[in-house]
Amino acid sequence: MKTTLGWLKEHIDTDASLDTIVETLTRIGLEVEGVENPGAKLAAFKVARVLTAAPHPQADKLQVLSVDAGDGPLQVVCGAPNARAGMVGVFGPSGAVVPSNGMVLKVAAIRGVESNGMMCSSRELELGEDHDGIIELPADAPIGTPYPDYAGLTDPVIDINVLPNRPDCFGARGIALDLVAAGLGTAKPLAYAPVAGTGAGPDVRTDDPEGCPAFFAQGVTGLTNGESPDWMRRRLLAIGQRPISTLVDITNYVMFDLGRPLHVYDRAKLSGGLVARKAEAGEQVLALNGKTYALTESMTVIADESHVHDIGGIMGGEESGVSAETTDVIIECAYFDPEGIARTGQKLLLTSDARARFERGVDPAFLTDGLEIATRLVLDLCGGTPSEPTHAGTPPVTRKRIAYNPTLAERLGGLAVAPDRQREILTALGFAVEADWTVLPPPARRDVDGPADLVEEIIRIVGIDSVPATPLPRTPGVAKPTATPAQALESRVRRAAA
Repeated sequence: MKTTLGWLKEHIDTDASLDTIVETLTRIGLEVEGVENPGAKLAAFKVARVLTAAPHPQADKLQVLSVDAGDGPLQVVCGAPNARAGMVGVFGPSGAVVPSNGMVLKVAAIRGVESNGMMCSSRELELGEDHDGIIELPADAPIGTPYPDYAGLTDPVIDINVLPNRPDCFGARGIALDLVAAGLGTAKPLAYAPVAGTGAGPDVRTDDPEGCPAFFAQGVTGLTNGESPDWMRRRLLAIGQRPISTLVDITNYVMFDLGRPLHVYDRAKLSGGLVARKAEAGEQVLALNGKTYALTESMTVIADESHVHDIGGIMGGEESGVSAETTDVIIECAYFDPEGIARTGQKLLLTSDARARFERGVDPAFLTDGLEIATRLVLDLCGGTPSEPTHAGTPPVTRKRIAYNPTLAERLGGLAVAPDRQREILTALGFAVEADWTVLPPPARRDVDGPADLVEEIIRIVGIDSVPATPLPRTPGVAKPTATPAQALESRVRRAAA
């Protein structure tokens, strides 16, 4: 699981340094495997202005540019159709390495004209898929500034090894709340503007209450699906996700921000309503990865009146995927059975970020909020008119009640922790602690079953290194023989006969 320092600080009010956060994460059981600088591979690229643009004397589709990257004009040969005098873009000088292909730029003659570097496209810098022209920056972008500094690509990326028993930490907010419990700040509220939907919600239902007990959805009409904003693209690129379009990027952003997988359907490509059901014998689906999968009757799918559109909780289908022409959508926020997701993924040999979360168990109590947050982002970034939400089925929200005694922290964990501090830790982690020390774990914590698990939570937050080293007790006296008299006699006879 990758996130960034800035992303974490959107959920926690803290002055803690990167080093302190990294050390604390590892200490409380969220092992940090590495910290990366996302702008390192672009450090050599600079903001530059095209001073002049003239036709190449030997090639109709090339231009000879004069480019200023802060150190005076340089001659650059460029084939981009949008290259023109006065524009500002990103320049790669001789010696820079192009991220997309590893090519080292050098001074070279292109059709007989010397070129001292390259003006770059988004795809060449691995900033997006656009390769139709070079990057265009605002006219007031500071010439000569390293591009990572200008673009804000300086937010450290933290790579965390999230164990299978912590599905709540497959999102930036879950990780941030663990830091709050460890004393590194206070949690920021999860604030968003409510969505006032009008008109009937999407026609959805679930006929597979075991595999998909809850299927929530909301429609948006009249939207525009273009390129997502820079702040979202930067976040996704930093953690290794390829920006695709605003709608797709929103679903990925919410998943990595809040641990809530979503899916968006192009409403114009559907026939009738959507139903969560078991696949029928012989059914197939063309998934978003371009592969066709043969389904079995044990698998949960999302289908319309004609065919399957989604391998439930694992991957959407190509035929109802959104595109630049999409104007009306259905946003899906569902709960899928973890064991069923795991079995389906294993049978199909299909992995995805959604599967990784669903098979470990996402928060069943976060469907309503998750859907509204996603819809709000769609409205803010794509426009459109929302419908009322549709809630089909009931999410399996159950909260265990664990009888706990605060003396167990020392008896089981070997560390004396004041009861008030124990209550504070458990509350910060989302547990409800009643006056008689009955503890209710949050719905997302499927791994917490009994008092020993509560002790584990308290000890890991206080710090396992705080547990005093205590030697094992020695039993006084001479150890009793382990062999019976007959065995001892047999041993003596064997030695004598040897």
